[in-house]
Amino acid sequence: MSYSFAFPYAFVLLVAPWLVWKFAPPWRDRTKGIRIPFFRQVTEAAGLEPQSGAVVLQRNRLQLIAASLCWFLLVVGLARPEQLGQQVTVEKAARDMVLAVDISGSMDARDMKGTDGKPQQRLQVVKDVVGDFIKAREGDRIALIVFGTKAFVQTPFTEDLASVRELLESTTVGMAGPNTAIGDAIGLAIRTFETSEVDQRLMVLLSDGADTSSRMSPVNAAEIAAQQGVSIFTIGVGDPDGAGEDKVDLKALEDIAARANGAFYYATDSEGLSEIYAEIDRQNPRIAESVSFQPKQPLTWIPFAAAVAIALGALAWLQFSAKRGSRGEGA
Repeated sequence: MSYSFAFPYAFVLLVAPWLVWKFAPPWRDRTKGIRIPFFRQVTEAAGLEPQSGAVVLQRNRLQLIAASLCWFLLVVGLARPEQLGQQVTVEKAARDMVLAVDISGSMDARDMKGTDGKPQQRLQVVKDVVGDFIKAREGDRIALIVFGTKAFVQTPFTEDLASVRELLESTTVGMAGPNTAIGDAIGLAIRTFETSEVDQRLMVLLSDGADTSSRMSPVNAAEIAAQQGVSIFTIGVGDPDGAGEDKVDLKALEDIAARANGAFYYATDSEGLSEIYAEIDRQNPRIAESVSFQPKQPLTWIPFAAAVAIALGALAWLQFSAKRGSRGEGA
């Protein structure tokens, strides 16, 4: 723990009273006198010799000490003393990431192998893998978008990764509608990135179907995203040999990634999906900025309070001394 002054130049004011005393002209005050015809007799009776000139008032030692201390403390207060805490270094992420997860009706299919090798629901496998991916993103800001017939922002950009994982885990198949709106999900991500002030902007989009209900073409949305500096990585997890909503459009996902300076991947099980997310992380290493600061606690009130206390104490003592002196003379 250490101390410093925010405005140390104020200490040059310490010499101000001496400069005034040394170079400023003395203060003069004229007072009226009483002239009496028997003035000489009075002085002779008192044993005094009359002299002409000014009367120079003298301060006692207490007044000088109190005034000096008060001035010193006032200057110290003007210098703004502060207590310095331990220096803190915070690592600030320079990357924002949007995770877009398809929760359409086809994600209820149980054709993806989990970590135990048994077939599981597609969405559950995705939630397990993406949850671990989010957990490892310590320091990043992540936004979560879920989409089906409509696209919704589950969480805006946040560093509270635990909340993102909880909200992802709480999603269920079909809660955003049974269809697939990939283009709308990309468009919503673009609007979400409008609040981002960092250069590295990534979107990871996972879907198991073909776009059937978007108001915006996925390809056009990807081109707009590229213009906004957003890179899109797409992951297909559905059946490319299926029909209708159950058929994943791998060509469209690949085209989206190519137009948005990203990459396309395809997974059939939990292990492959985990490898894809690890590969995305390797291709886009996290950029971090270290920001150091030292907390400061202002202590200006202490010298000011001490100056007021000394001034009041000196004034009270002078008043007490004057009263005691007058009582002694009266006696």
